[in-house]
Order: sequence, then structure tokens, then C-alpha cells
Amino acid sequence: MRWIVLLLFVFASIADAAMGLAQSAVAPVAEKESATEKKADGGDQAKADAAKKESELYLRIENDAKGKPHALQTAIVRFEGQPGSRHDGAVVDLVGVVHIGEKDYYKDLDQRLGTYQTVLYELVAPDGTRIRPEDLKGRRGMLASMQTGMKDMLNLQYQLERIDYMAENFRHADMSPEEFSEDLERRGDAVWKMVARMMGAGLASQSSSSGDVGMLFAMFSDNRSQKMKQVMARQLIDMESVTTGINDENGENTLIKGRNAKAFKILKEELDAGKENIAVFYGAGHLSDMAKRLEQDFQMKATKTTWLTAWDLSKD
Repeated sequence: MRWIVLLLFVFASIADAAMGLAQSAVAPVAEKESATEKKADGGDQAKADAAKKESELYLRIENDAKGKPHALQTAIVRFEGQPGSRHDGAVVDLVGVVHIGEKDYYKDLDQRLGTYQTVLYELVAPDGTRIRPEDLKGRRGMLASMQTGMKDMLNLQYQLERIDYMAENFRHADMSPEEFSEDLERRGDAVWKMVARMMGAGLASQSSSSGDVGMLFAMFSDNRSQKMKQVMARQLIDMESVTTGINDENGENTLIKGRNAKAFKILKEELDAGKENIAVFYGAGHLSDMAKRLEQDFQMKATKTTWLTAWDLSKD
């Protein structure tokens, strides 16, 4: 179950065309399991803990006054151009998102996104792709089935069905399937290799969550949806930190860093065109790397964080 959660959330933004790459590589992952099933040592655990702490800057579980999990929340982190820099006065908000969530969460996000001059959004698809409601009805494949089953089980909604991607201020800012494939090939990498590396990194964080045992108890609980959301929220926090394990030996990867680089080329175009109020609307797992790029390449500084509740963990 843990790896179903990983695949669902990490690959949720990859279009069906790109998923062919992953589906063709299922068998090699199984062959690599023996290499990744070794117990994580203390160094791996320390790295996992550090990665988890960093990921919680953008995705967190909020507890109530009694210390019980109350909400899974995503961050909107505001970056502002520094005085005297090229982008002095410009505002770029990193708007993190999870791909299934509460109806009110997406309603709030959609309203907020309408206030920006430009919203750069993720989707591995041909350049300029717009997501139309009628296109979603014909979605097929393993990922679509997993997402539908997960949202129904948790009484949640699906992001692509609740956000208006046809809005005039939305601009596609992600790799095409061809670019995704070419970047993997250029580095001698593959989707199955990234999954294997994440599985290895996941062993280091596995002891910190209730894992499959907690999920099993939740599935047979009277308030199943609530308990499953609580368990999966904890696993999702772990999985966001596990994405740090997908780097190759040169510290690069296509899934996060490669796609972020493409998104930020388009961000630069928008800033150079004079836009001063831009949102980068991406999965929460992308934001740590994006924050570094804004600081190092754009001389921008984080000034404010706003938290939105994606999952209400206090009810079914």
C-alpha cells in the first residue's frame, strides 16, 4: 500500500502519454527489489529526517489542541524580488497542491489563482496543453483508475476536475512527453530507475510512519475514510521527502529538477515581459527545489507563507 501511495502522488502530474514510459518499466523495478530491500543505516535515516523537515515547509499535518491530527495542509510561499535586483518589486508565489483534496480546498485555490496575472501549471503534455472538462471523461489507464478509487475511498475530489485550467491567466509550464523522455535518455536514466531509487530512500523513512499496519486497521475502522486519511497523510509527508532520493549519481533527476527547470524558463519569460504577480502552481514535492532556484537564480526572497487545508482529518 505504501508504494501505491508513492506512485499515485509522485506521478500524478504525468500525462497518460508519459505514463507509457513508466508502465513499460514495471518488470525491471521488481528485479531491483533485492537491491533496495536492505535496511537503512544511520546515515540514511539522518538524510531522510533532514529531507522530511525540509518538505514540511511546504506540506504539513496540523494537530489540534489535544495533539490529534486535524488537517493536511499545503503552503503558498510568497517570494519577492529584492531591492536593486533585476526583479525588484515582482512577486512570485509558489502554490503547492496535492492532487486529491477537499472540494472547498480546490474552490479556495481556484479563487486565489484567479487573482494572478499569470498562473504557470504542471502537466507533462504537449506544449500549450489546456485541460478541458470533457477531456477528463475519457481518461483511462492505471493512474486514472488509482486516482478515482483513492478519491472515492477518502471522500475527496480530484484536482483536475475542480480547477479551471481554461482560465485566461493559466499557462502550461512543463515538459512535453518527448522532452521528458529525451531528458531521461540524455542522462542515461529511466522511470523505473527513479522508482527504484525512491523505494530505496523510502526504507529510511518507513519506520517513522504507521505504514501498512496502520492502513490495514484504518480500512476496517467504523470511520474508515477519516482513519485512512490520517494514515495516508502521514505517509504522504514521508513520500514528499522520499522524492529527494530520486537523484542520479550527478544529483540530477527529470521528475522534479528537469521539469522545474522547464517551468522556470517560462517563469523568466513572464518576468522579462513585465509580469509582476505570478503563481507557480505545482505539486508540493516540487517546491523545495523551486525555492532554491528563486533565491539563487532570481535573487528573490521568501517573505510569507499561507497554509491551506487540503484534507480535513477530523471527520470522514
